[in-house]
Amino acid sequence: MAKDNIQNPKSVPKESDDFRGIVHILGTDVKGNVKLSNALRQVKGVGYNLSKTFANVISKEMKIEKDVQIGRLSEEQVEKIEEMIKNPSKYGIPSYLFNRRKDLETGRDTHVAGPDVAFATRSDVERHKTLYTWRGYRHAYGQKVRGQGTRTSGRKGLTMGVIKSKTAPGAAAKPAESKQQAQAKK
Repeated sequence: MAKDNIQNPKSVPKESDDFRGIVHILGTDVKGNVKLSNALRQVKGVGYNLSKTFANVISKEMKIEKDVQIGRLSEEQVEKIEEMIKNPSKYGIPSYLFNRRKDLETGRDTHVAGPDVAFATRSDVERHKTLYTWRGYRHAYGQKVRGQGTRTSGRKGLTMGVIKSKTAPGAAAKPAESKQQAQAKK
């Protein structure tokens, strides 16, 4: 009976530790027991390769382990991580890992993260629509944009399919008439 009350010692933080169950990073709520690199991957604008690079830079800059749980970090450390994600060039992240290279408005390599990612993509789509480029045309009419086929996939709305000649109305009567006509001719 005493075994029912015992919890896994790895999953339960020590009483002296300052453990947070949920950590808020750039508009994303991340569970506190997730490792640093995996937690960064959940933030919009930070992909797989960039999360590994950020984890390396953060571990060097803040002198913490790469596989530390995000819930064990203090509020100041989380704010520093947000600053690193917002301005990665300041911390030595190479520009080829940024998600907005040669931005049309500024001409510089920038990195967009958090809720700004959705705004940036929406404004790019609207720009294509107003310029009436091919991509804008495809976006405006709800078609696939990047060259995918549309004959079999991407169908929306009413059920679409092929009508077989045996089940089509009137199609079954035509072969029967031709058989009757053939017998009448004999």
